[in-house]
Amino acid sequence: MRPELNKYHENLPREQDRPGSKERDDAVLRYAPLIHFIANRLAMRLPPSVSKDELVSAGIVGLLDALEKFDAGLGTQFKTYAEHRIRGAMLDELRKMDWFPRSVRKTMQKVEDAVLSLQSRLGREPEDEEIAQELGVDIEEYFRMVHRGAGAGLLNLEDLVADGGGAKLNGEGLEAASPLDELKVKEVKEVVARALRGLSDMEQKVISLYYYDELTLKEIAEVFRLTESRICQIHSKAIMRLRTKLRVFYET
Repeated sequence: MRPELNKYHENLPREQDRPGSKERDDAVLRYAPLIHFIANRLAMRLPPSVSKDELVSAGIVGLLDALEKFDAGLGTQFKTYAEHRIRGAMLDELRKMDWFPRSVRKTMQKVEDAVLSLQSRLGREPEDEEIAQELGVDIEEYFRMVHRGAGAGLLNLEDLVADGGGAKLNGEGLEAASPLDELKVKEVKEVVARALRGLSDMEQKVISLYYYDELTLKEIAEVFRLTESRICQIHSKAIMRLRTKLRVFYET
């Protein structure tokens, strides 16, 4: 094993006497670039206090989990399956860290409560000015609140649609262990698709580029020839709206 991987390998389950340990070591070497790629993309959206090494270590555990559970008979390529497991393991590690400030989580809860209350009273999607008024703040402060909370979207949106395997927003990668689970997975996919369709065309494009194609906000701004701050605002509002819609599903 290459020396630079030793510090990550130390975090793996110590089962050297178990048959297949060489195959697992070979797999870690083979998929190390993928693990680092996923860790780098996640780290770009996280504060400096979050250690990339911890993400990589979690990714290796996810890879080993993929090796144990992969079923070639299902018709899925191992690389695709492993990517879901690696990403899912990293997200699980981030949840354990609880890196996002509790005060910001409470702020987002307050914004979502205001949106839900207005939707119930108005029978439609509320305008930004209406949400700000409901919160008792000016429009600039409202946008600041939404922007501060958007960072939690990386985890919270994945939380709402993932089963721990790193599923993306469209439900890709979700698994069904039983007929009942299969119905649940189908329902989740339908809810996510419906929530995405409720966004504006621009919001859908930004979400797609950010979460599916994993572009940074700066890169998305270059695509649309807009300022990064404008793309950040669009992304933040889209996250808030998606979280609100998906929260309704999971609380009913």
